[in-house]
Amino acid sequence: MRECAKLCKKLDVSCPNTDCRMYLDYEEDLNCTLVTVDKYENGMTLREIAPRLGVSHVRVKQIEEKLLQKVRKRFNKEFGE
Repeated sequence: MRECAKLCKKLDVSCPNTDCRMYLDYEEDLNCTLVTVDKYENGMTLREIAPRLGVSHVRVKQIEEKLLQKVRKRFNKEFGE
């Protein structure tokens, strides 16, 4: 975990750095994706992810499916299945 995320978590304050690529506009998780991942280390449901992204859980499912297609395609290309 980045030092800035550790500090925000330790002080229990939201990250002020909106330019950070880990910034997430979600106060409950201190506006940091790293804090979210640490908090939910055993995974999250689509319904838990949706409000963090500002989309519906159905849209999260669509994004997940598209990502899995890309991963499978790359895997097959790399390992010739």
